[in-house]
Amino acid sequence: MTDAELPRIDIDLADEAETAALAGRIAGVCGVGDVIALGGDLGAGKTVFARAFIRAYLGRPEEVPSPTFTLLQIYGDEGSTPVHHFDLYRLNDASETFELGFDEALADGIALIEWPDRLGALLPSDRLDLELRQGPSPDSRRARLTGHGFWRARLIESLGEAAIHG
Repeated sequence: MTDAELPRIDIDLADEAETAALAGRIAGVCGVGDVIALGGDLGAGKTVFARAFIRAYLGRPEEVPSPTFTLLQIYGDEGSTPVHHFDLYRLNDASETFELGFDEALADGIALIEWPDRLGALLPSDRLDLELRQGPSPDSRRARLTGHGFWRARLIESLGEAAIHG
């Protein structure tokens, strides 16, 4: 299947609240083994999305700093599915992710990955790509969701109508 044939949904997000609402909808269908690859330029809203996703998934307010300097933050209670928030902007080589526990994140949790292009061939084939771009106004964003692997059908089945009609 070519990139042009992959299921895609484009969504205009008027403000940070709409970005948070989208993150909440996606968090509602995620579980062990899910990978959300967050792409976009600096300041596009990747960390805003990740913060809202983590809060929605945990079902409570949570301090969620950007993991730019630590590369990884893990969220969740003992006995629950952990959310691994990776920020790979400062990564020098994709193999460094193994030192961060990337394999474990894929096996026992949910992985939110900012700057997924840094993974190269290590980027899992089963994933949801979420690319954020600046929208027409300073607070707005345009999100493009693309399903890969099992996310191909799942994107439309679980998020299609809700994402399009909010």
